[in-house]
Amino acid sequence: MEFFTTLFVGYPLWVWLMFFGFVLALLAFDLGVLHKEQHEITVAESLKLSAFYICMGLLFGAWLWWYKGSTAGMEYLTGYLIEKSLSMDNVFVIALIFSSLGIPRLYQHRVLFWGILGVIVLRAIMIGLGAVLVAQYQGVLVLFGLFLIFTGVKMLFSNDEHSDIQDNKFYKWLRTKMRLTPTLHKEKFWVRGEDHQLSKGWWATPLFLALILVETADLVFAVDSIPAIFAITQDPFIVYTSNIFAILGLRALYFALAAMVHRFEYLKYALSVVLVFIGVKVGLVYFNHEGIVDFTIPTALSLGVTFGLLVAGVLFSLWKTRGQEIDK
Repeated sequence: MEFFTTLFVGYPLWVWLMFFGFVLALLAFDLGVLHKEQHEITVAESLKLSAFYICMGLLFGAWLWWYKGSTAGMEYLTGYLIEKSLSMDNVFVIALIFSSLGIPRLYQHRVLFWGILGVIVLRAIMIGLGAVLVAQYQGVLVLFGLFLIFTGVKMLFSNDEHSDIQDNKFYKWLRTKMRLTPTLHKEKFWVRGEDHQLSKGWWATPLFLALILVETADLVFAVDSIPAIFAITQDPFIVYTSNIFAILGLRALYFALAAMVHRFEYLKYALSVVLVFIGVKVGLVYFNHEGIVDFTIPTALSLGVTFGLLVAGVLFSLWKTRGQEIDK
């Protein structure tokens, strides 16, 4: 009960219902109108769909600014930027999953779309638990801060090498526990064995395996991004909504990013500085709350620093990698 009390505090039920209704309407429009007929998503279509989702996310942010004030609006925008940026590496991992399992572009949107539904549920659970921890134990903010600083420093010196999915222990474990068909069966996640010259019962297809691995990858990346947004605000509504809208737009942008992710190889340096900066900010929140120091980093400054560093990282990456071709 305390979980739900902490999660919904400060906002009437109709606000949460409006948000979920808005997101479900977007997903219904995506599946029922834009992708009623299954087809390969082109880079141009990916960019247009992402622009649409970004506009919807900013529109929601504008409403939140009007409803809760400028501080809440800036916290939402900062959280949105952080989640979108930290998830960039997730695009590479998703592309690796699809290529390793031989999932053609024709069916990749289906995996990403249904994966969003899992994200909506799993992120709610993780953010709700985080909100309860922060509400009961303010000291956890220091742990968040130290974790973010450690992650930022680690990212700065990482070699950006991603292991083959075939060597992943979780992948190997799943292969031993699932009745998996040897080939794809069009867009289906499950098939009846007796209909495909397999033993009786239901069999999972490689498409379903890809869905599980994509969801798992999102959980791993959420361990970084959720503490980062809690460093900006401890408002669960802002943390959750900025997360969801950023992920919606990123999944829509996947087909464009997957083709040019190599053009952003220097963005990690900007992200590492952002993580260290936010780690310091969250530590100051705790020490200020305890009366140890009398200084906090204003929300407007957090937004400005985050935006400035990310834009600089993107522009520098594009300049350094100019001339490189975009993968088809």
